[in-house]
Amino acid sequence: MSEERIVRYSPDEIRKKIAKGEDGTDWARVDAMTDEDIERATRDDPDWAGFEDIDWSKAEVVFPTAKQSISIRVDQDVVDFFKSTGKGYQTRMNAVLRHYVHEQKKRQG
Repeated sequence: MSEERIVRYSPDEIRKKIAKGEDGTDWARVDAMTDEDIERATRDDPDWAGFEDIDWSKAEVVFPTAKQSISIRVDQDVVDFFKSTGKGYQTRMNAVLRHYVHEQKKRQG
């Protein structure tokens, strides 16, 4: 991919652009790309290395949210399991809770 097309925005800047209807995507150019064009572009992009075989069909943009420090009682085996997964275990616990909340909200409509 050519460097001149790379633009970086903070999550706050993205939210503001979306609210204004300015997502900045050149949809005409995207629509004109063939599957081969897309495959070639990703294959040639060094930032894409290691991501070729991931199924992105259910991917969602997730913006970081403010965290709140709490005290919670969790079964020892649950804590042990997450701790055994290494650094960042609290983030993974949060991800599991977030997924649960997301699924419950979907069920509620």
